[in-house]
Amino acid sequence: NRIGLSADEIETVCQSAMMHDIGKIGCHTNLNKPGQLTEKEYAIFRLHPGYGKEILEPFTFLHPLVPGVHLHHERWDGQGYPLGIEGEQIPLIARILTVADAYDAMTSDRAYRRAMPHEIAMAEVGRCAKAHFDPQCVDAFEKGIAEFRQEKLDSGQKVPE
Repeated sequence: NRIGLSADEIETVCQSAMMHDIGKIGCHTNLNKPGQLTEKEYAIFRLHPGYGKEILEPFTFLHPLVPGVHLHHERWDGQGYPLGIEGEQIPLIARILTVADAYDAMTSDRAYRRAMPHEIAMAEVGRCAKAHFDPQCVDAFEKGIAEFRQEKLDSGQKVPE
């Protein structure tokens, strides 16, 4: 644990990560179409964090997940959404998910583009530290993913290029 989270906090981050895009079920448009989204489609897409918050809030036991689900598109520099908050105003859970979600998006095939190789995605994550991402979260992510990949290689497993 490179950020100093308790075991319970790590579990909350994991659960929030699994639920972070639940609000997309409220977006009545094809977000996985080939090609770029239109301005209207992008405006609809930007509503998903708020929809996710609305979906989870009635369930008291899910309240710890709400900051990650609601704020995972905020940016360290304040240029994100839905609230446009910046830096440490963004809950740590959301700052962690922002980095992980971006890496996952870059390294996954999409209808509109092929997945980026790991090294290119990591370079982009590093380039965006202090603007898009919390630098502390980027540092922890870089070290953690390098360790994870090395453990896989050491055990004879393949890791994605």
